[in-house]
Amino acid sequence: MTVTLHVCITCRAGQTLGEGDTTPGKRLHGAILEAGVPDGVSVVPVECLSACSQGCSVALSAPGRWSYVYGRLSDANARDVVAGAAAYAAAPDGIVPWRSRPEIFRKQSLARIPPIAVVPEAAE
Repeated sequence: MTVTLHVCITCRAGQTLGEGDTTPGKRLHGAILEAGVPDGVSVVPVECLSACSQGCSVALSAPGRWSYVYGRLSDANARDVVAGAAAYAAAPDGIVPWRSRPEIFRKQSLARIPPIAVVPEAAE
Protein backbone atom coordinates (compact mmCIF):
# COMPACT_ATOMS: atom_id res chain seq x y z
CA MET A 1 0.00 0.00 0.00
CA THR A 2 1.34 3.40 -0.92
CA VAL A 3 1.69 6.14 1.66
CA THR A 4 1.15 9.70 0.46
CA LEU A 5 3.36 12.54 1.65
CA HIS A 6 1.54 15.76 0.78
CA VAL A 7 3.79 18.83 0.66
CA CYS A 8 2.25 22.31 0.67
CA ILE A 9 4.04 24.15 -2.12
CA THR A 10 2.25 27.46 -1.54
CA CYS A 11 3.57 27.86 2.03
CA ARG A 12 5.34 31.19 2.41
CA ALA A 13 6.49 30.61 6.01
CA GLY A 14 5.58 34.20 6.86
CA GLN A 15 7.86 35.63 4.18
CA THR A 16 6.98 38.34 1.71
CA LEU A 17 8.06 37.08 -1.68
CA GLY A 18 8.92 39.07 -4.75
CA GLU A 19 7.75 38.35 -8.25
CA GLY A 20 9.16 35.01 -9.39
CA ASP A 21 10.58 34.05 -5.97
CA THR A 22 10.30 30.39 -5.04
CA THR A 23 8.07 29.75 -2.03
CA PRO A 24 9.62 28.03 0.98
CA GLY A 25 7.06 25.26 0.41
CA LYS A 26 8.37 24.61 -3.11
CA ARG A 27 11.92 24.59 -1.74
CA LEU A 28 10.88 22.01 0.88
CA HIS A 29 9.23 19.89 -1.82
CA GLY A 30 12.37 19.99 -3.97
CA ALA A 31 14.62 19.16 -1.01
CA ILE A 32 12.45 16.15 -0.13
CA LEU A 33 12.72 14.85 -3.69
CA GLU A 34 16.51 15.42 -3.64
CA ALA A 35 16.80 13.57 -0.31
CA GLY A 36 15.35 10.47 -1.94
CA VAL A 37 11.81 9.21 -1.59
CA PRO A 38 11.54 5.87 0.24
CA ASP A 39 9.87 2.84 -1.36
CA GLY A 40 6.14 2.83 -0.76
CA VAL A 41 5.93 6.61 -0.42
CA SER A 42 4.46 8.92 -3.03
CA VAL A 43 5.24 12.64 -2.74
CA VAL A 44 2.39 14.85 -3.89
CA PRO A 45 2.61 18.65 -4.05
CA VAL A 46 -0.59 20.36 -2.88
CA GLU A 47 -1.78 23.95 -3.06
CA CYS A 48 -2.63 24.42 0.62
CA LEU A 49 -2.87 22.42 3.83
CA SER A 50 -4.50 25.34 5.72
CA ALA A 51 -1.65 25.53 8.22
CA CYS A 52 -0.50 28.94 6.99
CA SER A 53 0.32 30.30 10.43
CA GLN A 54 2.58 27.28 11.06
CA GLY A 55 5.11 27.78 8.26
CA CYS A 56 5.83 25.03 5.76
CA SER A 57 3.74 21.94 6.32
CA VAL A 58 3.41 18.36 5.16
CA ALA A 59 0.83 15.63 5.74
CA LEU A 60 1.17 11.85 5.78
CA SER A 61 -1.78 9.61 4.96
CA ALA A 62 -2.73 6.15 3.76
CA PRO A 63 -5.99 4.21 3.64
CA GLY A 64 -6.88 2.66 6.99
CA ARG A 65 -4.12 4.50 8.86
CA TRP A 66 -3.89 7.50 11.13
CA SER A 67 -2.95 10.67 9.23
CA TYR A 68 -0.66 13.42 10.49
CA VAL A 69 0.02 17.07 9.65
CA TYR A 70 3.42 18.53 10.58
CA GLY A 71 4.42 22.19 10.46
CA ARG A 72 7.16 24.71 11.17
CA LEU A 73 9.33 22.98 8.58
CA SER A 74 11.91 24.19 6.07
CA ASP A 75 14.01 22.64 3.34
CA ALA A 76 16.66 21.98 6.02
CA ASN A 77 14.26 19.39 7.49
CA ALA A 78 13.91 17.35 4.28
CA ARG A 79 15.99 14.34 5.44
CA ASP A 80 14.02 14.11 8.69
CA VAL A 81 10.73 14.34 6.77
CA VAL A 82 11.87 11.50 4.50
CA ALA A 83 12.96 9.41 7.53
CA GLY A 84 9.59 10.04 9.18
CA ALA A 85 7.73 9.09 5.99
CA ALA A 86 9.71 5.84 5.78
CA ALA A 87 8.86 5.01 9.41
CA TYR A 88 5.19 5.81 8.78
CA ALA A 89 5.17 3.58 5.69
CA ALA A 90 6.57 0.72 7.79
CA ALA A 91 3.89 1.10 10.51
CA PRO A 92 0.79 -0.95 9.59
CA ASP A 93 -1.58 1.44 11.39
CA GLY A 94 0.39 4.64 10.78
CA ILE A 95 1.37 4.94 14.43
CA VAL A 96 5.16 5.16 14.69
CA PRO A 97 6.49 4.57 18.22
CA TRP A 98 7.39 7.91 19.85
CA ARG A 99 11.11 7.20 20.19
CA SER A 100 11.33 6.00 16.58
CA ARG A 101 10.07 9.30 15.17
CA PRO A 102 12.45 12.03 13.99
CA GLU A 103 12.47 14.91 16.48
CA ILE A 104 10.51 17.19 14.16
CA PHE A 105 7.73 14.59 14.06
CA ARG A 106 7.64 14.46 17.86
CA LYS A 107 7.61 18.22 18.42
CA GLN A 108 6.03 19.73 15.32
CA SER A 109 2.84 17.73 14.89
CA LEU A 110 -0.12 19.98 14.15
CA ALA A 111 -2.81 17.32 13.84
CA ARG A 112 -3.41 13.60 14.16
CA ILE A 113 -6.46 12.41 12.25
CA PRO A 114 -8.06 8.99 12.83
CA PRO A 115 -8.47 6.56 9.97
CA ILE A 116 -11.57 7.13 7.93
CA ALA A 117 -14.02 4.32 8.54
CA VAL A 118 -15.30 2.64 5.42
CA VAL A 119 -19.07 2.41 5.61
CA PRO A 120 -20.58 -0.36 3.49
CA GLU A 121 -23.08 0.91 0.97
CA ALA A 122 -26.68 0.28 1.85
CA ALA A 123 -28.31 -2.60 0.00
CA GLU A 124 -30.76 -1.38 -2.58
